[in-house]
Amino acid sequence: MAASAQRDLESRFPQPGWVEQSSADLWQSQLAAARDVVERVGVGEIRAVAIANQRETSLIWNRESLEPLGPAIVWQCRRTAAAAAELDAAHGVEVRRRSGLKPDAYFSGPKFSWLLDHVDGARELAVSGTLACGTVDSWLLANLTNDAVHATDTTNASRTMLWNLADRQWDDQLCSWQRVPLSMLPEIRPSGGEFGLTDPTLFDRALPILAVAGDQQAALYGHGITSPGTAKCTYGTGAFLLTHAGTVARPTSTPNGLLLTAAADGGFVYEGGVFAAGSVVQWLRDELQLAPTAAEVSALVASTDDSAGVMVIPALAGLGSPHWDPDARGAILGITRGTARAQIARAALEAVAFRIREIVDAMETGGAPIEELRADGGMTSSDVLMQIQANVLQRPIIRPSMQETTALGVARLAMEVAGIEPRIETEEHRFDPDGSLEPEFERWTAARQAVQSIPAE
Repeated sequence: MAASAQRDLESRFPQPGWVEQSSADLWQSQLAAARDVVERVGVGEIRAVAIANQRETSLIWNRESLEPLGPAIVWQCRRTAAAAAELDAAHGVEVRRRSGLKPDAYFSGPKFSWLLDHVDGARELAVSGTLACGTVDSWLLANLTNDAVHATDTTNASRTMLWNLADRQWDDQLCSWQRVPLSMLPEIRPSGGEFGLTDPTLFDRALPILAVAGDQQAALYGHGITSPGTAKCTYGTGAFLLTHAGTVARPTSTPNGLLLTAAADGGFVYEGGVFAAGSVVQWLRDELQLAPTAAEVSALVASTDDSAGVMVIPALAGLGSPHWDPDARGAILGITRGTARAQIARAALEAVAFRIREIVDAMETGGAPIEELRADGGMTSSDVLMQIQANVLQRPIIRPSMQETTALGVARLAMEVAGIEPRIETEEHRFDPDGSLEPEFERWTAARQAVQSIPAE
């Protein structure tokens, strides 16, 4: 890695369950970080630009002025839960058959529709052809190319719930059911290919954009996973587990509770998502104030050998795969007078590992066994979490030293398009099981089921 830069991007929570970001800040933060990198390496050294992005997060904007209309609705946001539930009740089986996805507020289609309904005049502007909509990649492409390109790639399109997985194009019926005009949607292209040139005023030179992929599929490609048998898990705000499902033909069935989606290499992927992973650590740090930093939360967990019967149900944003229960709420159970901070913190990390175990179990019911799990993302810096995960799964966890596997995945795609031979080697750390948490997992499963039985408000 020659250089890196980053900018913080604030999330807003205007109502319980709502998550949004400033569309303008999203673009400006990325531009500032990109300019930092260009300055450090020199624009003459850059062969291509690649984009990996937060999937499902949805925006609408004016095609002519590039003015955003409303906020970016983040993938975690639950404001469209009622619309998604209505879609599921009316057309759930057919939506899953066409898109590979289960109707849920997680996906982009209902978010686009919500913005059109709640931004003054947006529906009328959409009918006139003035508006565009898209996920973060399309928004960045529009700004990078000064509105010369309105496009997305197959991996991002496959997360909108508007794309037909078999036909590999926007689906008229899905768009109609979700009230999203086809005219607003971007052109769909392969993940590796020509996406246009950056506006020369941005970096003092026009740079070719040669790859775009949603973050999770990019990470899968970054790990080099292009066939079944190995899975990767990215531990970020949420945790997302993907395994390759083949490249020849669309699988005829999907393991119960999982999603079927597009891979960056043109094939297919089985996916399961845990909506609260890193956000659980943030909650421990910020709301419970168990420790001032994420690293100190990990150290707190390492200070105790077990959770002493404490169980955390990490349903801070409902439960994703394989349960798809948006009304589930989090809980801490098994507390006694002697319960300490470290035991609550350890139970929280165990809970994330248990949720990953549920998805691995679901994946293995529908295909080849997963022999190892490759891990990336911010939470994997915690050795104690990686060891807990190995003990929960009873199989090795492989953590590459190069943790920016999402960026690495799209970089590899762009290098291939540019004719550059990717020769990238990274060291790996292997965590083998040194114990078992099977009894704890069984008790936690019973607790999770009990929490789910509590009626929502």
